[in-house]
Amino acid sequence: MHCNFSQIIDRRHSDSLKWRRYDEDVLPLWVADMDIAAPEPVIQALRKRVDHGIFGYGQSPDGLPEVIQERLSRLYGWRVETDDIFFVPGVVTGFNLACDAIGVPGDEVLVESPVYPPMLDGPGNTGRVGKVVPLVEGSERYEHDFDAFEHAITDRTSLFLLCNPHNPVGRVFDEAELEQLAEICLRHDVVICSDEIHCDFIYRGHRHIPIASLAPEIAARTITLFAPSKTFNIAGLSCSVGVVQDPDLRARLLETDRGLVAHVNVLGFTAALAAYSDGQPWLDELLDHLEENRETVVETVAAHLPGVKCQRPEGTFLAWLDCREAGIPGNPSQFFVEHARVALNDGATFGPGGEGFVRLNFGCPRATLTEALERMQAALEEL
Repeated sequence: MHCNFSQIIDRRHSDSLKWRRYDEDVLPLWVADMDIAAPEPVIQALRKRVDHGIFGYGQSPDGLPEVIQERLSRLYGWRVETDDIFFVPGVVTGFNLACDAIGVPGDEVLVESPVYPPMLDGPGNTGRVGKVVPLVEGSERYEHDFDAFEHAITDRTSLFLLCNPHNPVGRVFDEAELEQLAEICLRHDVVICSDEIHCDFIYRGHRHIPIASLAPEIAARTITLFAPSKTFNIAGLSCSVGVVQDPDLRARLLETDRGLVAHVNVLGFTAALAAYSDGQPWLDELLDHLEENRETVVETVAAHLPGVKCQRPEGTFLAWLDCREAGIPGNPSQFFVEHARVALNDGATFGPGGEGFVRLNFGCPRATLTEALERMQAALEEL
């Protein structure tokens, strides 16, 4: 398979949230939505399903749980039963359900910050109390503060929201880190809800480990969430996957969504089956493209964006840019929109530790990325 990841597809005049949020002269490198066409097998499967002409209530297509089961075994050595697998419209829906299902109103939910903003919102959405534990910013990568993490747990702490691979800092947590987090949670009877939506974006020298795959006792206290949505750029079709291996925990979670959460739509199911069945060759090529884009970002930041720093992401297609020493007056994301005409996510929205940072999405054609970085360089040189 040869995929054209350099193709510029006009999204400005489509229904794209990413491209229509800002003025027409702004390059949007913000929301985690790639400017890359979905795999051809997915497009073909959707065409076939549309040609059927009827779009009534649907259910998971035959074979989808088995395809996911095989994928988890092949990639991670993680053996799950098809009954352990369920579907929700989105991973954000899943961890909000987890916040609502675990414990009672007033309970505490641990989150490590800076982190994907909806994870900070989930506890409050469900009458829980979010408790933030800072990730520790090292010179090469972010680390956990295990002492602070355990110290933050009280008798009201019922849930930990884990983000791995981590959005926005790009960490892919290793086995020792995950084991220590899990051991602390087990010892204090804290359920883990692991957002692993970026699990397919792993770069050379790293590997993704689902935290539930570490041991049966960890699996029994873990809700795992992932999706084909980021991986195959089909987020608008709203189909995500949950795995809970403990029947009681799974029943508690699924009971919570009754009457509140919409079913996955039929086209989302169609796309998921095609992506997981036939999308791997496309994904293998995409990872090469993204790794080259990652190096473009890291090298350009180091050489041409004065005062900006960027740790090399181990996973995701997101770069976390530290602008605190760049001499930017005020908010850096606003500065880049106004002076470079490049839209990036405001680091402050990712919680404590995000102030002075921006998040850049490099899931795009190289020409788009290069132009955005050149605009950012020119804006900084004008300071």
